Amino acid sequence: MSDAPTPRKSTNPRLEAILGHEFFAPHHWKRRIALWLGALLVALAAIAFAKASDWSFELFQKMVAWNQWLPLVLTPIVFGLLAWATEGKLRAARGSGIPQVIASLHVEDTGFRARMLSMPIAASKMVMTLVAMAVGASIGREGPTVHVGAGLFHWIGRRFGYTDPKAASRFILAGGAAGIAGAFNAPLAGVVFAIEELAGAFEHRFSGLLLTAVIIGGIVTLGVMGNYSYFGEVSASLPMGNAWLAVLATGVIGGLLGGIFARLILLSRRGPLAWIGSLRARWPVLFAVGCGIALVVLGLASHNTIYGTGYDQARAFVQNTPESAGSWFGINKLFANVVSYWAGIPGGLFSPALAVGAGLGHNIAEFLPSAPTSAVVLLGMCSYLSGVTGAPLTSAVISMELTDNQDMVIPIMAACLLARAAASLFSPTPVYKDFAERLVRDFEQQAMAAQAAADAAAATSTPPPSAADAVNRTTAFKEPVTEPAVTDEGQESRDKPTTPGGGRAPEPGGD
Repeated sequence: MSDAPTPRKSTNPRLEAILGHEFFAPHHWKRRIALWLGALLVALAAIAFAKASDWSFELFQKMVAWNQWLPLVLTPIVFGLLAWATEGKLRAARGSGIPQVIASLHVEDTGFRARMLSMPIAASKMVMTLVAMAVGASIGREGPTVHVGAGLFHWIGRRFGYTDPKAASRFILAGGAAGIAGAFNAPLAGVVFAIEELAGAFEHRFSGLLLTAVIIGGIVTLGVMGNYSYFGEVSASLPMGNAWLAVLATGVIGGLLGGIFARLILLSRRGPLAWIGSLRARWPVLFAVGCGIALVVLGLASHNTIYGTGYDQARAFVQNTPESAGSWFGINKLFANVVSYWAGIPGGLFSPALAVGAGLGHNIAEFLPSAPTSAVVLLGMCSYLSGVTGAPLTSAVISMELTDNQDMVIPIMAACLLARAAASLFSPTPVYKDFAERLVRDFEQQAMAAQAAADAAAATSTPPPSAADAVNRTTAFKEPVTEPAVTDEGQESRDKPTTPGGGRAPEPGGD
């Protein structure tokens, strides 16, 4: 007779069926906990970054109030130091960071993603952006927040065991969305930005991750900062009739100037801007010092209105309150953004672009008395941002969420579409995607060169160059260097070796 116990029947089969549901599966809860933790950290990082950015710029304003000539010495020196600090392993910390995130989504290589999104890169990005703001750089914090958010999510995903390239891509995308949502307190903008700008497409598998990250981050932001709009509530509307000329005017002018700005910072390797790219490539530190001097000269000429993000001036324009930025603020701020970006220092484009658009909208409103000034300023903001980024839907949603305005939905979307079409005359490829494509292309060229070197080494029994050497050999625009090639015109291509003096050969800019 067997002594084995007979299996006991379940006393509550319905409870066991519920607990056996997929919702309670351990692997699903593991992913949820990773997402919730990541969203919490990104939201807190975005809040801390925003507070620190305000403090940094207030420090600069106090310095200018004490002595307006002090930036003429301090700003160029700090610009040069930041350019020098990002010449090596911290090169991925340069620029806004959004192209690095886009490139990481398209290159499923562990080493490449580690270089673009590592925690040292994220930490240095925040610190150096704050340092740049403390000396008046015309930059924003939103792009760096996207970079930091993607880096945090990538790090957390790997710690939880999500090392598969596809799974890592979803975490990176969710981190970028949480970053833009936390930076602007604009949850819908975070989702749209991730779909339109970062991923470039919508996949059903991404939807849950995106929404979870944005919702958790939004709850944290609401709990800490309260329910607020970035530029305050704007109750402007655009009546039918002649006032709709503002849509055409802001769409065309904002788009054209946004496209010109994108073309300026892209620094094509041919054409009138090629010599600027050549100077920056050969003497990156000295070039950054020169950019710092140019920024301070612009600041002195504009009565110190073009420094920082331009938030105060943009808010004054869109709220139609008395301001002292001057009628040339939009154009002056545009050039301040250009020289700050040319310097190669960490910093984003979103806030400064909104400030430029607000200034341009204020100028356009003077010629359209039939249209409310606040409405034209709002159209100018979204149009110029659409022209710069090449993302009309994101620009429209951001503009509406930042001003808590739903009455301008149709005019804003129309202006953004016009602006994108106008900007394409100068910048057919959106600026972030252009920079990201350069990173991807150079990675592919580097991989091919490394494979060729390995094959040659195997044939000759000589050791191939190490991976560390390949990573550290980069250009002044943080792009990997390949061996020089000769074009049909008999000139070397843009992938050139370093010069004897330590500078770099000319090539197009990176973000």
